[in-house]
Amino acid sequence: MNVRQRLIPGTALATATALGLGALTGCSSDTATNSSGKFDVVASFYPMAFLAEQIGGTYVHVTSLTQPGQEPHDLEISFKQTVQLDKSDAVLYLKGLQPAVDEAVAQSGVGTKIDAASLTSLEQHGNEVGGHAAEHDAHEGEESGGKDPHIWLDPVRYAEVAKGVGKAFEKADPQHADAYRKNTDALVKKLDALDTRYEQGLKNTKSKVFITTHAAFGYLAERYGLTEEAVNGLDPESEPSAARVRDLQKTAKADGVSTVFYETLVSDKTAKTIAEDSNLKTDVLDPIEGITSRSRGTDYFQVMEANLKALQTALGTK
Repeated sequence: MNVRQRLIPGTALATATALGLGALTGCSSDTATNSSGKFDVVASFYPMAFLAEQIGGTYVHVTSLTQPGQEPHDLEISFKQTVQLDKSDAVLYLKGLQPAVDEAVAQSGVGTKIDAASLTSLEQHGNEVGGHAAEHDAHEGEESGGKDPHIWLDPVRYAEVAKGVGKAFEKADPQHADAYRKNTDALVKKLDALDTRYEQGLKNTKSKVFITTHAAFGYLAERYGLTEEAVNGLDPESEPSAARVRDLQKTAKADGVSTVFYETLVSDKTAKTIAEDSNLKTDVLDPIEGITSRSRGTDYFQVMEANLKALQTALGTK
């Protein structure tokens, strides 16, 4: 994925890791090492932390490397976080989303490494995804794309990841395997119900095309028969070309688009400029990379429900 990163140099990270390992012991056992006596899990960012909390329940202690309100793509790994990672019993991350995390995990001595990307299928997505995008040739401003990591915005793929995480927890902490299995089953049922609400809620709409600033909703669009037209590609902070902006303006007019969506953790300036030029509305479509006071809900399910309502309004539910 073409994201702009300010990574810790590999030599510095290796040194920090070595120092952390030299000062700490018991990093790779199947038993918890944190002071609470719980199975200690370090998650890379909110969607991974949410899975760990839901599946682990009262038997896990979860810490996220990405703080609320921090753009995950911009994460830098500190020395303290490197030490924390090496102390943990398990790390749950999504390879390809945060290169700094990928590098830290690869160099860490943590015993259980769970890569969510390996638990489901990833597809190549650009800034046009869905049925409408497949009906025409590539536009001048269209991004060629890359492996799309935003799997948690598709409840079906997220459920697949949940099942894999549950099995990994069972293996790493067999003492509480029954609880992890039960919690995983309950979470999967909730995700299945969410999938049903999306399928039914987006089945009959006036338009099937939506415009968003960040190409995070490709899996969601494909799952529910929609088309995502993104201002930027997989990098939420890249600048769109003039050709891409003109193309989106034509798309909005041709496909009856009413709204340009933006997200809470990135500037809404581009979305508002395009909306004003085309006499469109703006609204939030949250990629749920973190929960803050500006989020339309306090957890994944609440924000996903808010996203569904926003899409229904923008697309014109019949």
